[in-house]
Amino acid sequence: MLIDFNNLNINNLSFQTDFEYKINFFLEEWFSDDNTVKVQTSGSTGIPKIFEIEKNKMVNSAVMTCDFLELQEGNKALLCLPVEYISGKMMIVRSIVRKLKLIVAEPSLNPLENLQEEIDFCAMTPLQVENSMDKLHLIKNLIIGGAAVSESLKKKIAQNYRSGSSRIFETYGMSETLSHIALKQIMPESEDYFTAFENVSISVDGKGCLKIFAPNINADVLQTNDLVEIKNERQFKFLGRTDNVINSGGAKISPETLETLVKKEIPNEAVFLGIKDESLGQKLILVIEGSESEDLIKNISEIPFEKNFHKPKEIIFIENIPRTPNGKVNRIELHKIITTGL
Repeated sequence: MLIDFNNLNINNLSFQTDFEYKINFFLEEWFSDDNTVKVQTSGSTGIPKIFEIEKNKMVNSAVMTCDFLELQEGNKALLCLPVEYISGKMMIVRSIVRKLKLIVAEPSLNPLENLQEEIDFCAMTPLQVENSMDKLHLIKNLIIGGAAVSESLKKKIAQNYRSGSSRIFETYGMSETLSHIALKQIMPESEDYFTAFENVSISVDGKGCLKIFAPNINADVLQTNDLVEIKNERQFKFLGRTDNVINSGGAKISPETLETLVKKEIPNEAVFLGIKDESLGQKLILVIEGSESEDLIKNISEIPFEKNFHKPKEIIFIENIPRTPNGKVNRIELHKIITTGL
């Protein structure tokens, strides 16, 4: 299905699948007289919520992304994300604002399977990218969000990258920031720091957590639980979330930092968790997605962790790590699975 927002007539569109009907529902909501639309959060850090967002703020967010990527009227974009969430909704809004031609593909793990032509813009989750390596060269501007891009995925992208074929970015954002407010290039150059959009101010609180002031999309300063390292007024490095911090024997451990280190050495998904322990308070364990492997265990044992207490007390293998619908690791559900099985 193709929707040309440069020559849009909703009455002439033919919606057939459930996904296409959801798009139609959002378009009707968007072009209604209401000033807001409803958005559902992913639920990766708590109970999913539904809240209302002002349409003009979504327009402002769309303009920032389109300007950053230099998208032009008439460019082709691909929608392959659920439209219940901000990520899918914003792909439609960007297409409306910049008058793009939007190709609709059913959200799946391999959304580029039937793609035969070059497109100018697409947003995907890491899992979708993982299964689309042979077609990434067809996308001129690709943004990856919904979950952190692992080191192993970055390696695969670099190995399959065709010189000069496309620009690939990792996003930083959340539902409350109307998708993303910063991008970090993966290819053709690999950047360590996210760069915030114009008119977005960043700072940290006393705990080192990121504070975001983006008046075009939110009148208030947004206080996050994300630990960051600030490089300058527009650039920062994500270190981890304070609500994921593990307190083991009095030592505070950021699981995301350790996961980045581990994923440089193994191809599997890896998640550090803190499990209740009488002597330590929380015992540091490492959950690996896939079949148990002595080679993987050996590789992990040889990783040069900065501190001795960063080494997992136990390694657990699980067939499938639970994820939210938009691809984020569901740490709450994973913790339930692990503690129930211990």
